[in-house]
Parts: sequence; C-alpha cells; structure tokens
Amino acid sequence: MTMIHKNEGLRAWLLSDDFSSPRHARAHKAYVSWLRFSSNPLAFGGLLVVVLLILAASFAPIFATHDPLAQDFAKALQPPSLGNLFGTDELGRDVYSRLVYGARTTLYITILVTVIVGPIGFVVGAAAGYLGGWVDMVLMRITDIFLAFPSLVLALAFSAALGAGIENAVIAIALTIWPPVARLVRAETLTFRKADFVVAAELQGASTARILLRYIVPLCAPSVIIRLTLNMASIILTAAGLGFLGLGAQPPLPEWGAMAAQGRQYLLDAWWLTAVPGIAILVVSLAFNLLGDGLRDVLDPKHA
Repeated sequence: MTMIHKNEGLRAWLLSDDFSSPRHARAHKAYVSWLRFSSNPLAFGGLLVVVLLILAASFAPIFATHDPLAQDFAKALQPPSLGNLFGTDELGRDVYSRLVYGARTTLYITILVTVIVGPIGFVVGAAAGYLGGWVDMVLMRITDIFLAFPSLVLALAFSAALGAGIENAVIAIALTIWPPVARLVRAETLTFRKADFVVAAELQGASTARILLRYIVPLCAPSVIIRLTLNMASIILTAAGLGFLGLGAQPPLPEWGAMAAQGRQYLLDAWWLTAVPGIAILVVSLAFNLLGDGLRDVLDPKHA
C-alpha cells in the first residue's frame, strides 16, 4: 500500500501545473510527452520492435541457438523445425541465429550512418541559413546536386566506386542521406534567424559559432531528431539493397540483405531463406517509421 501511495503521489506531482522549480517543469513536460507517446499504439509498437532489435543485437550470443558461421552440409536446406526455428541455408547454417547476428550488422550501419549524417546536416544547413548570401548559394547548390539523383542509385554508385564492405557502404549511404537533413535545418534556421533573442545575442557581440550552438541548434534539434529517426528506415532498406547486390557486408558475415540474395536461387524449394530476412527488413523499417511518427507528434509543436 505504501508503494501504491508513493506512485500515486509521484504521478500527481508530475501532472501538477504548479511548477515550483525548473526540475519540476522538466519532469512534468517529459511525463506528459511520454503519456502522449504511449497513448499512440502504433508508435509504442514501433518502439517495442526497436528495443527488441537493440536487445537482439546486444545479446546475440544469448538469443542465438547456434553458431551463425558453423556449417553442417548434412542439414542443408532443412525447413523450419524445433531444432532450427527458421530452417537452415544451403550450407547448413541456422537461419534464426544468422538473423539474430544480422541485427548487429543492421544496427551498426544504421547508428553509424546517423552519427555521421546528423552533424553534417546540422553544419551545412545552419551555416547556409544563418550566414546566407554566397555561402547559402554554394552549400544549397551542392545539396541540390546530391538531391538530383535517386538515393539508392547514388548509394550504388558510391559503393561501387569505393568497393564492397560495411565501412564503404556506411560512407556511401551517409553521402546520400545528409542533403534532406541539411535542407530541413536550413529551413528551421531561416525561421529563427531574425528572432528577437538571436538579434539580442548579435548586439551583445556573440560569435556566429556561439549563436548557432546556443540558440539555433537546440531549436532545430526536435525536427532533426524526427527526420533522423524516419531516415533510419531508409538506411536499413538501402543497406539491405547494397547487401543484396553484394556491395555491403561480405560473406560469411550475416547481413539481412545478403541473406535474402543468397536464398533467391532456392526460392521455390526453400522459401524461408528469402522470406525470413525479408520480413525482418520489413518489420524493422516499419517500426522506425512508426517511431518517427510518434516522436513527431510529441516533439513537433505543430503536430501537438
């Protein structure tokens, strides 16, 4: 009973509009945002799938039932069973274990591309929007050149030029993902460029770097976070496409796109080789899209 009373008191304190301290105000805002997010079943479902993906990637040796690289030709192309939940491939390797370890590759590529793209998009977009003039013209024309090509085609071109491999695939995907982020940050920066608090900071002698970091970046952050979350679905699909064409992760490293490509020649006799990684790509991509939509409803005041 004491624990119940404590929880009820904490909830009442979080929902209270009597902000006695900045800490209370921040806690109230975070709690209300969480309630709004969790009330959206699709967004919450997307979050659960993403959390499951992170857990599978982090604890792959625990979740996997077999060595993902161990070959057993006597068990080649066996259908799903209790011993092999998703069957085996043409080399007798357990598809379920390779799927779990493939989550590591997918999450690695997604996080690395996002970490690269975020700062580049921020710097290019904020500099173009705040400085204006010839800086804006040059940066945006470069951005337009990248946007003129379909992202997958451009990623294929960069990946083919750099060579096959995960690292080169990360660079190729990052080079195709940053332009929309830069455009978004530029538009947000133009909105706040003439705001009173920015003009006041300029009159006080604040440097351009300080204004961008102290005022512009925090205001652009919610929109960029939403965009990067939605981009993760595109990153996963592009990485799977590169892997399918042999330009991503190289055998025997498990990667969902490469697994689907290896199973296409056995599609009629061993459907699970292509269907299982394909479903995984579909579910995870959809989850990131639903999560991004939920974050937009919470973080973007225009959708509140």
